[in-house]
Amino acid sequence: MELFYTSPAHVDLAARALVIDGDEFHHLVRVLRKKEGDQILVTDGNGLRCEVTISVLDKRSLRGEILKYVSIERSPAEVAVALSLLKAPQRFELFLEKATELGVSSIIPMITARTISQPSGEKVQGKLNRWRTIMLSAARQSKRYYLPQLYEPLSFKKVLELQGYDLRLIPYEGSEVPPRVKCAGKKTLFLIGGEGGFTTGEVQAAEVAAFAPISFGKTILRAETAGLFAVAYVRSQLLEEDSAEWF
Repeated sequence: MELFYTSPAHVDLAARALVIDGDEFHHLVRVLRKKEGDQILVTDGNGLRCEVTISVLDKRSLRGEILKYVSIERSPAEVAVALSLLKAPQRFELFLEKATELGVSSIIPMITARTISQPSGEKVQGKLNRWRTIMLSAARQSKRYYLPQLYEPLSFKKVLELQGYDLRLIPYEGSEVPPRVKCAGKKTLFLIGGEGGFTTGEVQAAEVAAFAPISFGKTILRAETAGLFAVAYVRSQLLEEDSAEWF
């Protein structure tokens, strides 16, 4: 059964009812031609899984009756990736889509010394809206009950100041340290540079901020590939340990 999303504010568990509007409503009704009486699977993106019967269809929204629901436990393993904004927007968007499918917990668009694309003002909000749409589509396809958190673009300095992570790693081409770290059960933050990588000063600043330099191999990876490798690295460890659902 295909999964759909609604805002937590649109879910009333006491009344056993929820509302879907916006793009999800359009996809359900205009594209998939769902109608009253059809059953669908809905989540609020915060771990809630609801089996729902469509009860009322309006022009811009639908109301559903919650038949049963369960809260999916969030995995203690979380992976965040701070990736430099890239010159080619489609490459950054590819990362958003595939990282969401792989199970990334947070994505932080980052502005480094060598970042070429630096949107501001209204352009930032437009990009954030587009990025959220891409991530939502990928989450729906991969049936994720937790939507990744998307930050507004942050400077490299601001990213170094982020707290709440057990592991803080900076992969870059100058490191020869293999990534022999255990991420299962931990919150991990990866810093991924853009075109041209990080400057020497940035690597030094990251080390001072307790980020450990590691290597992703001798070959040079594109930025979006390195970001995806980071998420896949954590996911592979969880699979090896036969970890429970971690989306």
